[in-house]
Amino acid sequence: MTPPIISLGGAHRARVDGTTGMTLPSPTVVEQVASAARDFGFFQIVDHGIGQEQIDAVWDATRAFFAQPTETKRAIARTKENARGYYDRELTKNRRDLKEVLDIAHLRHDLPDDHPLNSHPVDGVNQWPELPGFGETIRSYLDECGELSRWLLSAFCLGLGEAADHLHGGFEPSHTSFLRLNHYPTDDLLDADEASEVTPLGDMALHHHSDAGALTLLLQDDVGGLQVESDGGWVDVDPTPGAIVVNTGDMMQVWSNDQYQAALHRVLPRSSVERFSLPYFFNPSYDTDYAPLPGSIAGGDQAHYRTINWGQFRQARADGDFADYGAEVQISDFRVG
Repeated sequence: MTPPIISLGGAHRARVDGTTGMTLPSPTVVEQVASAARDFGFFQIVDHGIGQEQIDAVWDATRAFFAQPTETKRAIARTKENARGYYDRELTKNRRDLKEVLDIAHLRHDLPDDHPLNSHPVDGVNQWPELPGFGETIRSYLDECGELSRWLLSAFCLGLGEAADHLHGGFEPSHTSFLRLNHYPTDDLLDADEASEVTPLGDMALHHHSDAGALTLLLQDDVGGLQVESDGGWVDVDPTPGAIVVNTGDMMQVWSNDQYQAALHRVLPRSSVERFSLPYFFNPSYDTDYAPLPGSIAGGDQAHYRTINWGQFRQARADGDFADYGAEVQISDFRVG
């Protein structure tokens, strides 16, 4: 079985609930989303409302950034104190991935990057490359992804029998979502001396993991290599023209008390052709505490997880991505019993 492809029909821009001001997914879409979240934790969406012209522009910006010389990219390198910026030695589960990334978060209230509201200790401050039109393109795409993610969050809520806006409060007004630009080269980006000083390269372009937040929107190019774990094996998530991949994150698994699955996924290395992808991680405010929703706990069952603070969880995961500080934090660490 492969993750399903769900058509949204542009509905998230067309149907509006006059009471809440929210766009509402149709019952058919809600059931398809909930079913995919239960069975796979992964699905693809088409007719999602983000135009191809905008998608082409963000791809052009991505390729332009990674085509720059190494020293130019490293001029905006992330640090342990500032998780936004460029990085070419990231770890997943304490193994170095074959990739380079650039992380950029939403600007809050159109304030400057160095304003305190845009400088949270978990993530820090955006660092922008000096490329014509790059900032405008990325900011516009971030806004589109934020709107689509809120709509999908409503579908996930309705699928659990909750009100469409039940979880929206944790994302307003200062959600902590961010966009990652990924480049997967064919060979190690580090020279021998650099590689000898860091964690050895693993055997994957991106090692198996689940995403920490609520949900992820992913644009992938036509190269392929993304796989999701299903029934004890690995299933290809083949690129579909015009589609965005959606996967449920750890938070969604906790909220649903394990009804929704935060699926493990990975990216295979490619020796003959480079690959690019663009994940958008939809995350709540850092002061959000999350736990199984009462309505998701079946009669006779109990909450499977203790309460988790998102800011603390995100900080621990960001530290583990930066360097090997021991076992990487997982929601299983908060499992009851």
